[in-house]
Amino acid sequence: MAWLRRRVWEPLVALLRQGASPEGLAWSVSMGLALGICPLWGTSTALCAAAGAAFRLNQVALQLANYLAYPLQLALLIPFIRLGERFFGSPQLPLSIGQLQLAFKADAWGALGAFWSSLWHASVAWLVVVPVPMALLAWGLTPAFRRLAGRFQRP
Repeated sequence: MAWLRRRVWEPLVALLRQGASPEGLAWSVSMGLALGICPLWGTSTALCAAAGAAFRLNQVALQLANYLAYPLQLALLIPFIRLGERFFGSPQLPLSIGQLQLAFKADAWGALGAFWSSLWHASVAWLVVVPVPMALLAWGLTPAFRRLAGRFQRP
């Protein structure tokens, strides 16, 4: 709990004390979480930076939420791949380590192409699924951040 308090709670409180708007902070956190679960590994930091610039969101909150989402990104990778396969009617990619090793030994370029195709389909599934929960989270966090910001207003 001390880690969460020091690494998550205190930075968010500090942003509110420095004048960040509760609405902007809520959208920054929800967008950071949404982008943090993108199935294309290695792209979420750049996506957060671009979204922050485009929508004028708080970069610190975006990146904080992005990094917190990493375990979710790992947990949701296979569900997004499978959903993408359903959307596109593509065959299921074998995702066991042994099957992947055999596929890469047999035809490395073919396996890489299949895996890339699956990640592309997973990304489309992510784009379809993520907007509604992201908006609901932002709307849910806004009142909480407003109450928290109210503690720091001078009487």
